[in-house]
Amino acid sequence: MATTLALPRPTTGRAAPRTHRFPALRHLGPNWYACVMGTAIVANAGAVLPYRLPGLRVACLFVWALSAVALAVLLTARAGHWVHHRDQARAHLLDPAVAPFYGCLPMALLAVGAGTLTVGKDLIGVGAAVAVDAVLFTAGTVTGLLAAVAVPYLMVVRHRVVAEQATPVWLLPLVAPMVSAALGPLLIPHLPAGQAREAVLLGCYALFGVSLIATLLMLPLVFGRLILHGPLPLALTPALFLVLGPLGQSTTAVNQFADMAPLTPGAPWAGALGALAVVYGVPVLGFALLWLALAGAMLVRAARRGMGFTMTWWALTFPVGTCVTGAAGLARHTGLTAFAWLAGALFLGLLTAWLTAAAHTLRGLRAGHLPATPAPAPAG
Repeated sequence: MATTLALPRPTTGRAAPRTHRFPALRHLGPNWYACVMGTAIVANAGAVLPYRLPGLRVACLFVWALSAVALAVLLTARAGHWVHHRDQARAHLLDPAVAPFYGCLPMALLAVGAGTLTVGKDLIGVGAAVAVDAVLFTAGTVTGLLAAVAVPYLMVVRHRVVAEQATPVWLLPLVAPMVSAALGPLLIPHLPAGQAREAVLLGCYALFGVSLIATLLMLPLVFGRLILHGPLPLALTPALFLVLGPLGQSTTAVNQFADMAPLTPGAPWAGALGALAVVYGVPVLGFALLWLALAGAMLVRAARRGMGFTMTWWALTFPVGTCVTGAAGLARHTGLTAFAWLAGALFLGLLTAWLTAAAHTLRGLRAGHLPATPAPAPAG
């Protein structure tokens, strides 16, 4: 970990620098919400696996509870960051390398909310789970839309970026509405039949379009940067897996639409959503597997060149988890065992990545290395 030391300067009548309270929170950036996302997706993905393994439900419940506690702690800590280190919080917003991570907050809220309804209901009851998910879904959707507008706005009018700086991190605020699109349908069975269900389903479909089109505009910049300027710096290499997020999440979304379409029988378009799940989901998941192979090869390359642990390792969790839920959805709607096998294999990869990232993060917290002062990424 790089540490910057500043020598004391003689005073010349100027005011002494301000002493900040809770210095440990000063470098707690929005990227820490990736820990919550990566933990919650383990529970959410495990809950929809086509296989029913002994103890899996209890394990998912434990992981969901862990993600809920982590979210509560992190929300409190980030509030302290804004109160006591407002200058640093503003600097984060004006830093093109950090600002996109504000898209992690809504996704953390949404992921924990969905886990509450799918897994947490076993502990707190269905009624309470619906209420919690409704609150977190609303908060996550509103903040996700704000991030999807505010971060690109800052990139245009305040940040000064060049093509060589394009990374998959730029996708984070754009993916948040897709997470809402994929997880919002879980609330539909708990709504009154008729207009309410149809409005939520179509609203989620609109969020699907918002995120999909924005992602299609941004992806060519990311891929073009790799072709024209070579690999990402070693520390950023795991961020390549972030591309899987919109791919797996959009596949999950269309399968969720197909699941909920029968609950809106009066809508003439409801039947088309069943076909969309397969017609859209299969080719997109196929491209996700292609990108997974490319990102995996780049990760092996970076590891051989001495890539150490950074918080970007959490990029190996949530995006892969969305591919698990996408493959599980296709297994439901096609009946193909191959998709069930794929979901299981991806879940094993997700579990391995989560255990690795969590272990290194806990070790860094105990040693006092995290949260760390941002340091320039080493050259690839």
